[in-house]
Parts: sequence; structure tokens; C-alpha cells
Amino acid sequence: MGSISVACYKPRPGQEEALLDLVRNHLPPLRAEGLVTDRAPILMRTADGTIVEVFEWVSQEAIAGAHGNQAVRDLWKRFEAVCWYETPSNLAEFQNMFAHFEPI
Repeated sequence: MGSISVACYKPRPGQEEALLDLVRNHLPPLRAEGLVTDRAPILMRTADGTIVEVFEWVSQEAIAGAHGNQAVRDLWKRFEAVCWYETPSNLAEFQNMFAHFEPI
């Protein structure tokens, strides 16, 4: 059974476009590794510019295996160069009963 994930990426200064490009293109390599499903991701932006992505892993085993996967580690390095990871509950939008975002 799949697992839905919410990932939040706060762009480093001057890296907004590079982050957006990476977010738009990082799922195909994960699909090629058999880690995420074909479900289309949902991409959105918060008022402070953080990008929120909702996507589906194939399984809990795929999530656990991602940590040892070289393709995933390479993607994580690319993400770390252009953003910081943020906890969803730290975003202002998630403090509201109904969170609203700018669609990407």
C-alpha cells in the first residue's frame, strides 16, 4: 500500500527557480527506482515562498529503502544545495483550520 508524503522546501536565497525546476523533475528518477507511484504530485507555494509537494511513495519499504539508494542520495544533495527542508507545522498556512496555497 502506498504512503502519501508532504514535503516542504524553503528556497535558499536566489535559488527559487532552481528549486522549482528540481521539484518539477525529481519524481521520474524516483519512479525509475520503483520508489514512488505514478500518481501526479500536487505542488503549491506558501506566502513566504516555501514550496509544498504532496506525492505518493510505493510503500513504507520504499521509504525505508530510499535512505540507502544512491539515486535518492544524489537528489537529496541537489535539494540541499537549493533549499532547506521545513516541517509542515512550522508553516503559517498549516496554523489555520483550512490551509490555502498558491498552486504551482
